Amino acid sequence: MSDKFYVTTPIYYPSGRFHIGTAYTTVLADSMKQYHQLKGENAYLLTGTDEHGQKIEKKAKEEGKTPKEYVDEYAEIAKKLWAKMEIEYDDYIQTTEERHVKVVQKIFDRFMEQGDIYKGEYEGWYCIPCETFFTETQLIEGKCPDCGREVEIMKEESYFFNMKKYVNRLLTYYEEHPDFIKPEYRKNEIINNFIQPGLEDLCVSRTSFDWGIKVPKDPKHVIYVWLDALTNYITALGYLSEDDTLFNQYWPADLQIVGKDIARFHLIYWPIFLMALDLPLPKTILVHNWIMMKDGKMSKSKGNVIYPETLIERYGLDSVKYFLLREMPVSQDGIFSPEAFIDRYNFDLCNDLSNLLNRTISMVNKYFDGKVPEYSGTPNKVDKELEIYALEQIEKFEEKWNQYEIANSIQEIWNLIARTNKYIDETMPWTLAKEDKTKELGSCMYHLIENLRKIAILIKPFMKNTGNEIFRQIGIQDQEMKNWKNLKNYDKIVNSQVIEKGEPIFMRLKVDEEVEFLKNMMKNQSI
Repeated sequence: MSDKFYVTTPIYYPSGRFHIGTAYTTVLADSMKQYHQLKGENAYLLTGTDEHGQKIEKKAKEEGKTPKEYVDEYAEIAKKLWAKMEIEYDDYIQTTEERHVKVVQKIFDRFMEQGDIYKGEYEGWYCIPCETFFTETQLIEGKCPDCGREVEIMKEESYFFNMKKYVNRLLTYYEEHPDFIKPEYRKNEIINNFIQPGLEDLCVSRTSFDWGIKVPKDPKHVIYVWLDALTNYITALGYLSEDDTLFNQYWPADLQIVGKDIARFHLIYWPIFLMALDLPLPKTILVHNWIMMKDGKMSKSKGNVIYPETLIERYGLDSVKYFLLREMPVSQDGIFSPEAFIDRYNFDLCNDLSNLLNRTISMVNKYFDGKVPEYSGTPNKVDKELEIYALEQIEKFEEKWNQYEIANSIQEIWNLIARTNKYIDETMPWTLAKEDKTKELGSCMYHLIENLRKIAILIKPFMKNTGNEIFRQIGIQDQEMKNWKNLKNYDKIVNSQVIEKGEPIFMRLKVDEEVEFLKNMMKNQSI
């Protein structure tokens, strides 16, 4: 296994507060970083904001600000949110930064010198919010096929990237690298909907607005959004810069995470740009679906927008991260509802996990004065079965996590939690104590503590605070015992002392009261 892992989020557009959909993408990327870091790899996470274009220029003017003032304000808002969510990114790239601008201009010049870019004239239907041109046949009822808004006919001199030159090479790459696109069905969508009908050359410059990176040899043109935006993944690492240490260390990316709305740009244009630069392609591009509400997409007009800050302040960070990853299958749209959120909190976090921890600590204190007995083998058949089951669940978790089946992988952890709760009913520690079966009782307590240690490690990539709290309560202080490399060991806990009285890590919520709170919150935030 490689000793590095480079993961990226999309660079987000600074057009408003980030809702839980954007938070999901970033939590997913950060959890991937944390997982690989726990495994001892050198993990690196990049995020940032996409700051050029006609829409930014227009919005800044409406607010009486310069475009740079406008985008800097939103970058700070984003950074504050990621700090609140404890997202441990290693770099935050703004596409208005000089380190990005200079390299994009070098890339544009290189493409011109190679004959990949040519000058022409573009006429087509243009959607300002999506910053995308469409042909007549791509429109849906005369409107933008992506956002449904009005489009306008535009004609201007532009530079174009010769996509047709690389299309066969791209299709070959798809076939030879089955892990390049996840989930796999996205590849067929891209081929059937965008490549087979005939891939058009890409407009890569504009003259009808000014807020963008100037084409060095033709400054009346600004470099258009996708050639500017997509290259952030390599400019942030110092590609074509004096110091390209990070680029040499981390490229190619191991995982790039994008939403389905920008899939075609990342699955067609981005790999073609990299081919033209003679650079290796990312190992995997993961395309996730959206978090929807019961009545469709989140929108202020519907009164159904939900922001992560309010959820975190009321329910805690780890419960929000858990819900986003557990409730959101990557390959289909997930649904957010107040009822689903409270159910996950009460059943998964409170009933299953918190109660298991509380019951175990209570019994270790009652039967062994808080001292965790040392491993004595498996005197009961059920002990051996539990060990085998735990190791099988760890393997299932890793297999699904590594395939980016995140919701399913987390379910495997909760299967282990459920099985550990069932183990208490099977072994009946209270009966073992009554019958003075000290060895069997000690083994039971050890196995409960050991499984809690394993569970704490497994959840740390996305519930770091909860994992650390479990370690504290069960008395695991040795850093080695918190590491992934000791996850499968079953006989290593020695001299461990649990806390004197269990402290619930999640408290059961009143369903009706909290559902009403969330519904009101969504209405208020949408006004």
